[in-house]
Amino acid sequence: MDYEKIILVTRKTRLEGLVERFNTRGQAKFYLEHSGGDFSFYEREHETYYRAVAALRAELSKITKLQEIERGFLPNFVFAETDLIVTVGIDGLVVNTAKYLDGQPIIAVNPDPAHIDGILLPFNVARAPLAARQVQKGQFKVRQISMAEAKLNDGQTLLAFNDLFIGVKSHISARYLIRSGGQEEHHSSSGVIVSTGVGSTGWLSSLFNMANGILTGFAADGKPLPPFRLDWEADQLVFVVREPFASKTTSAAITCGRVLPQSPLQIESEMSDGGVIFSDGVEADFLAFNAGAVATIGLAEKKTRLVV
Repeated sequence: MDYEKIILVTRKTRLEGLVERFNTRGQAKFYLEHSGGDFSFYEREHETYYRAVAALRAELSKITKLQEIERGFLPNFVFAETDLIVTVGIDGLVVNTAKYLDGQPIIAVNPDPAHIDGILLPFNVARAPLAARQVQKGQFKVRQISMAEAKLNDGQTLLAFNDLFIGVKSHISARYLIRSGGQEEHHSSSGVIVSTGVGSTGWLSSLFNMANGILTGFAADGKPLPPFRLDWEADQLVFVVREPFASKTTSAAITCGRVLPQSPLQIESEMSDGGVIFSDGVEADFLAFNAGAVATIGLAEKKTRLVV
């Protein structure tokens, strides 16, 4: 395919966030330094990031038309089929961007390898322009990363790159009917996490950490669970129920499992108010999930094409 335009996706730095909060750089500096913080750290981080953006901007504009967009505008931006996407920022920027694409390749750039681990960021600033040229020539490889999707019975949908949370937006218990593998039961819990392969190193891993802590502390043999990982391209998801409570009206037998293409997970809300489904930790972008709503959760048809 002939990619007609490069879309460079950026994000605000933490320094810019502080300036927005305190109105001026001087006030932000005053607040941080009087709280014992190191304002110069935020300044160095900001400068490093924008040097990377400037360098990318200069080189990518030599390849084809270039358009720059800040992360906050992603929900309203319409990507064309012939766009090549370049993200520059932390791993979360790839996550934010991927849900708005429909097969366009992503070149993910680590702007500061000395301080950003960059599991999803295979390119640095120097190598990214060459990668873009290779994509233009059709000489590139991608990883087809699996995503999750929640579909409500009213037609609303929500994609997830890392994970979905199904529960309640406060700390009270979520009430729902869960169906998995031909079984069903009523639950009262802290919600359900559904993880993709990429997400298995994130929120899902913390649930395994908790389980291992309990096994080590209370199990007779004290043996932890073996490390658990899913391939990024895996055609399955994994779900775990958080803190299920067994009572006269609720059970705790369906606490984890795999979500396969032929066996989706179904959850029916039994909450009068406050029920939500959100993805990738973004609580502000959610689907209301109250009584009468039924969510069917499975693999998304879309996959993220991450250039490697």
